Amino acid sequence: MFSEELVEISGDRFIIDMMYACKENMTQTPVYAEIGFGNKAYVLPQLWERLQKLVPILRQRRQKLKIRDAYRPPLAHDLLHEIIPQPGFFAATAARSCHCHAAAIDCCLCDENGQELCYPTKVDAYAPEFAQQIQNGETDAFFVHLQKATQHYQNPDMAEEIRNREDLKQLMEQIGLESIPHEWWHFNLPDGKETPLVDWQKD
Repeated sequence: MFSEELVEISGDRFIIDMMYACKENMTQTPVYAEIGFGNKAYVLPQLWERLQKLVPILRQRRQKLKIRDAYRPPLAHDLLHEIIPQPGFFAATAARSCHCHAAAIDCCLCDENGQELCYPTKVDAYAPEFAQQIQNGETDAFFVHLQKATQHYQNPDMAEEIRNREDLKQLMEQIGLESIPHEWWHFNLPDGKETPLVDWQKD
């Protein structure tokens, strides 16, 4: 199934809701479902070891971590890039995406009932209206919106959203993951791209 050993994310502190397994993503296509991968979240063992450190912290805080993306099969990455080929959406090749190395997750915090905390944007800066514009080849408005997804975005009218963003970043860096400046929801192993690219074949 996998060319490298992976671990499936599981447990009562994790909510698995892979955005590319449904239509609620910028491509408006359930790419993972279409290739037979489905709503499963896999990561490298060393990433899973770090995520397990969150369990007692999340339990104490009465929170859960929603996983919106984790390992991404190279086939799925290629299809996503084919649907939206414009720069700024997906890494140019699967090899350049930490997700295809099973070394990254996209995530957000939720309360005990699974309700997402508020952030400056949704994960992946998703909004149905922007997704539709992108499908029509109109990207200007989305890239303005995407500024809110950066780690340095400030807005006095979004004090709670920014506090939640900072809290998530601190929590994930505390367990040894690395953030990136342009996506508040993305965290990866510091040497993620140095790990092998993971291939996946349907059983």
